[in-house]
Amino acid sequence: MATHPVGAKDANDLGLYDMSGNLYEWCWDWYDADYYDVSSAGDPTGPSTGYSRVLRGGSWSSNSMRCRSADRTYGTPSYNHNTVGFRVARR
Repeated sequence: MATHPVGAKDANDLGLYDMSGNLYEWCWDWYDADYYDVSSAGDPTGPSTGYSRVLRGGSWSSNSMRCRSADRTYGTPSYNHNTVGFRVARR
């Protein structure tokens, strides 16, 4: 198994490509295992500081339970692996 070219598969219902399964994607949020238990319900941004950043979406080597944008794990900012990447986004 391996990665596939970006945009090679169909978009989801929102017109977004590759939101899960190709590579875990780094998120700006710091990771806290208990943060969602104490955060606001609408678009929580994570704690203001931390040791590890959030990774989402699973990768080509993940099982189906991990290949969803709601799934999250974490890594230190210096962590690198062939299952981890990032998405350039503009807001």
